Amino acid sequence: MKIRSISKNPTSLFCFFVLISSSLRLSSVFASKTCDFPAIFNLGDSNSDTGGLAAAFTPPNSPYGRTYFHMPAGRFSDGRLIIDFIAGSFGLPYLNAYLDSLGTNFTHGANFATASSTIRLPAQIIPNGGFSPFYLDVQFDQLTQFKSRSQMIRAKGGIFANLMPREEYFSKGLYTFDIGQNDLGAGFFANMSVEEVNASVPDIINKFSANIKNIYNNLGGRSFWIHNTGPIGCLPYIFVNFPSAIKDSVGCAKPYNDVAQNFNLNLKNAVLQLRKDFPSAAFTYVDVYSIKYSLFKEPNKYGFELPLVACCGYGEKYNFTGDAQCGQSVVLNGTKITVGSCDNPSVRVNWDGIHYTEAANKFIFDQISTGAFSEPPISLKMACQTAYNYWTD
Repeated sequence: MKIRSISKNPTSLFCFFVLISSSLRLSSVFASKTCDFPAIFNLGDSNSDTGGLAAAFTPPNSPYGRTYFHMPAGRFSDGRLIIDFIAGSFGLPYLNAYLDSLGTNFTHGANFATASSTIRLPAQIIPNGGFSPFYLDVQFDQLTQFKSRSQMIRAKGGIFANLMPREEYFSKGLYTFDIGQNDLGAGFFANMSVEEVNASVPDIINKFSANIKNIYNNLGGRSFWIHNTGPIGCLPYIFVNFPSAIKDSVGCAKPYNDVAQNFNLNLKNAVLQLRKDFPSAAFTYVDVYSIKYSLFKEPNKYGFELPLVACCGYGEKYNFTGDAQCGQSVVLNGTKITVGSCDNPSVRVNWDGIHYTEAANKFIFDQISTGAFSEPPISLKMACQTAYNYWTD
């Protein structure tokens, strides 16, 4: 019926076939080539840290890593992270942390993320505060040094040459980002109001964009896969530290999620601008917020339970307290114990009050890899494509 009504108007009919033809051409572009990334370079915080903070400071203790690695593996989870699944999907090894000097192999990329990292320079850093000194500007500087020094090592030859990426990998590789949550947390824990934290977001996003531009201009990066930040208001460490926050129908702290969504809106707009500024590069904005929130909203639908309660921890309602967290020791009733985990992390969403379980990370990866939560809606394996940039003209 719709086609017949269009056919009565020659102009409409012409436009219709132009639209169909354009769609088919775009589809053929997307179908013609999947991306064969030879390396991944990751920047971020604990959501993608594969051992950076552990190498620089105190590593997480058992039961971290219990599910997959069967030992602590530098990750703040019981097993693998989203970045591990991303690497595996391309047939690449899990990324070694840039800061880890023992047994590392950087042939197919490196991970510059560290837990507690921020985009902006934090007011307090470890050991005199809760945030990493390796904020995003430092991670970019490390990445820059890594490119230069790795090529010097390759040129010298010897046993270490084959542990370094080829020079062309820096332009052909995938640059992944998952960072920003700690910038919001830094504001909250500095007693800033929700309005004040929101007011800081544009500057945070500008700092993020500046680093993307530097990677493009100075390192030749052309493929960028950018995660937004998750629903911080659904995490036990927020409930415990801000107990008076208004809860939504799911039980999450609404004002803190509102700030996260404001951050994400600004980030999305920044990615759109980057796409216009650098049309030869591929920028994919990935909405992990929506996927993560669905785990809190409908956990049973996806095979999970008790999403607001930490699997590894101790405490009352949310199994979390700042006194002693997962893997740490605490004295209870005169007896020293180590804070352990629940029996079955595979059905839990939250691992330690802040981070996600391997099962949740795998679920999130399975959704984002399809492109269903990306803008533009392309799959992970098409993240090098640039034809979709014309959609935003």
